[in-house]
Amino acid sequence: MALARSRRDRRIDYWPGFVDALSTLLLAIMFLLSVFVLAQFLLSREISGKDEVLNRLNSQINELTQLLALERGNNQDAQDELANLQASLGAVESEKSRLEQLLARGAGSDQAAQERIGALSGELENERQLSQRAMSQVELLNQQIAALRKQIAALEDALQVSEQRDRESNTKIADLGRRLNVALAQRVQELNRYRSDFFGRLREILSDRENIRIVGDRFVFQSEVLFPSGSDVINDAGRVEMKKLADALLELQKEIPPEINWVLRVDGHTDNRPLSGSGRYRDNWELSSARATSVVKFLIENGVPANRLVAAGFGEYQPLDGADTDDARAKNRRIELKLTER
Repeated sequence: MALARSRRDRRIDYWPGFVDALSTLLLAIMFLLSVFVLAQFLLSREISGKDEVLNRLNSQINELTQLLALERGNNQDAQDELANLQASLGAVESEKSRLEQLLARGAGSDQAAQERIGALSGELENERQLSQRAMSQVELLNQQIAALRKQIAALEDALQVSEQRDRESNTKIADLGRRLNVALAQRVQELNRYRSDFFGRLREILSDRENIRIVGDRFVFQSEVLFPSGSDVINDAGRVEMKKLADALLELQKEIPPEINWVLRVDGHTDNRPLSGSGRYRDNWELSSARATSVVKFLIENGVPANRLVAAGFGEYQPLDGADTDDARAKNRRIELKLTER
């Protein structure tokens, strides 16, 4: 009898270690996936805002570039007009010079030549005025082109600054994601360590009974240990076991750092036999929820903070054994305790 019990002890000691390692790995993967999704969400929001700024700056640069091209075209037209005016002015001056030379050689009495010179002088003055206006227009266009170039240069500088900030923001987001991954991994490791300590203490303080065992990352009480059939009132033997549990929780609370937001989740489960509906509870949902709530209230009465406890009822829909036998149904009637983060 002692040998059988010793073998059973060794089997229980190996199995929790394996299950703890597996649950740690699964929790770490889940946290890392959550962090990845969060980092991607933050990065997409940051990049979306930067893209809007860059698009707006690029649009402004395109508009100014088009204006610059238009002004350059106008400038070229004005310069062409100025060249034409200067050519006309040169021709008029040449004609005037030729007529003056004719007059100087003795043709001064020619009234027609003098009238021609007067007309040419008038044309020459008009051409000079037109040339002066064209030169003023060219100067104004050059000033406008210079101003546009300054605006384009300022926008290009702003675009470079925005791109640099975008790169810095992406670097900060990546660094934040790495640090968050490390922090979450540390939290998972710490909580798993305290969970292992907690289960170890429960194994020590609760007697080696077949109806109290560890399944995965949960501590399982068979319902018969705590409740009469169809009732949510904890019996005397169950109150003794739950008092041990409350004491263990109060000791563990002193050791867990305050930044770890832990809770003990109490899950109620029933078998698949439907209730008659004529009693206090209409179905297994209500019975499982009431039993979980009774355990939580008992722990609160014995000093466990209410904000560290969660009650949940699962009815018959999360069985440990899916067989339609009395043994399977007895195994499925249970209260599960799980130490986890809120």
